[in-house]
Amino acid sequence: MIEYIVGALVASLLGFLFFFNLHDRRRRRWDSGEEELGFDQIRDECVKSAANGECGSDKMSAVDVIVVGAGVAGSALAYTLGKIQFDPYMLSGLQSGRRVHVIERDLSEPDRIVGELLQPGGYLKLIELGLEDCVDEIDAQRVVGYALFKDGKSAKLSYPLEKFHSDVSGRSFHNGRFIQRMREKAGSLPNVSLEQGSVTSLLDDNGTIKGVVYKTKTGEELKAYAPLTIVPPEIYDSFVAAPLRDLNDASSLCSYLESFYTLRKPVASTINTLAGALYKVFSASPDLARKEMRQACFDYLSLGGIFSSGPVALLSGLNPRPLSLFCHFFAVAIYGVGRLLLPFPSPKRLWLGARLISAASGIIFPIIKAEGVRQMFFPATVPAIYRAPPLK
Repeated sequence: MIEYIVGALVASLLGFLFFFNLHDRRRRRWDSGEEELGFDQIRDECVKSAANGECGSDKMSAVDVIVVGAGVAGSALAYTLGKIQFDPYMLSGLQSGRRVHVIERDLSEPDRIVGELLQPGGYLKLIELGLEDCVDEIDAQRVVGYALFKDGKSAKLSYPLEKFHSDVSGRSFHNGRFIQRMREKAGSLPNVSLEQGSVTSLLDDNGTIKGVVYKTKTGEELKAYAPLTIVPPEIYDSFVAAPLRDLNDASSLCSYLESFYTLRKPVASTINTLAGALYKVFSASPDLARKEMRQACFDYLSLGGIFSSGPVALLSGLNPRPLSLFCHFFAVAIYGVGRLLLPFPSPKRLWLGARLISAASGIIFPIIKAEGVRQMFFPATVPAIYRAPPLK
């Protein structure tokens, strides 16, 4: 019992000495005028001292990432990078968020119709990122499935949500309100700064991007520097931030980005392929084979069970598996051929069935080829998938 009391007294004494020393160091820094600046102060000082149009002082070296654009992707990325994250290699188990400088051309609410439906798979990603409250207070409506109408017939297709929390569903909303909520969420972090400005070019130093040149809202031209710059495709090839601990290690960063793209390929390619295939199937066309394909698709989905839940799970992002997509797509084509051959096949129907299979192949195979067969169906054979972030 005595040893526990002595241990507690020693621990208390050490704790007192630690906090006294910390307070004394901060007091001396305050007296000497060396108060540590927060991100907003750093940004303000940078702008005030940018007489030569540069924003790259030693103080601004604390900025880890520049994100160009504060749309859905840019805002989500800024929030994810800026928040405190778990790091198993840190003694405390936590890693402080990155200092992120977001430059957006127009921070007012967008007023255009685009992406008004968030699929359940997208909502699950919001939960994963801690952004699920961004669909609150924007008059978002829950969506639990689809209704198909064709030639006086209809079919209801429900999302397969039985295994998920009751709050998981699709959401329909005004895109501009959703983006504003995402921006507010990102801007709520102390180390994320959103600034209105137009990026005009990248700062390229022998093939290495050091930052950006941009014009502020007032028309002043500035330069901003960071170890990692993330820009939309219209400015340069997209960069994606990875959970690296040293953003200045360009070689390791590029290698790990390749691994990131390989890991996401099966999911992204499933959505891309399905979207492209459905667009071509349901686009108006005088081709009789395409017409039969549309009818086969409607009838296949109307069967219910796995014939509807499988494709809807793919479309909603709940089960983005390339092989499942491939099987369902050709199951629709084969079902369409079966419709043509029953009750009695004829040369004309046989020829139309062959054209239907050919049309289906002509739709999906070019899309799969563009996505990459190996990366899409056999990602485990790509060496980049096994690369881990450096622990430097």
